[in-house]
Amino acid sequence: MTLGDKGRVRTLVSSQKRTDVRFMREALAEARRAAAVEEVPVGAVIVFQGQVIARGRNRIRELKDPTAHAEVLAIRAAGQHLKSERLRETTLYTTLEPCALCAGGIVLARIPRVVFAAADPKAGAAGSVMDLLRHSQLNHRADVTGGVLPGLSRRLLQRFFRQRRGRD
Repeated sequence: MTLGDKGRVRTLVSSQKRTDVRFMREALAEARRAAAVEEVPVGAVIVFQGQVIARGRNRIRELKDPTAHAEVLAIRAAGQHLKSERLRETTLYTTLEPCALCAGGIVLARIPRVVFAAADPKAGAAGSVMDLLRHSQLNHRADVTGGVLPGLSRRLLQRFFRQRRGRD
């Protein structure tokens, strides 16, 4: 690697970081929409060729559906948009580390890259409690990037649960 290559690598890394922050802000906007209707504030977006093609926010209470997680709803919308059950060449951005349900959907949809904000030490299936997204025995493994704007997501979640407990 030449000196010029190092600069190029740094530029590519910072460019990816800027892109991740940009789309994570979109996911955070979805999380705020969920909180506004008293859903757990988790949001997700799916990006294809640099464009958001699907959005999701938790709608569990609204739909009376325990599977209506932000990521699952975004995956369903992206499948409809792309007219395919395989979401190759996409990136899923989510404000909270995917749980086992969402990780299973990600694997089945063959999403190649997942970016999350806050880790979930109680139910995270992208490295915290388990790592379904990179499990060697599964037929698909995603590239995972965690910790993109984690403080914003964590504060949203903490505020929501404080309000729910009547301590705000």
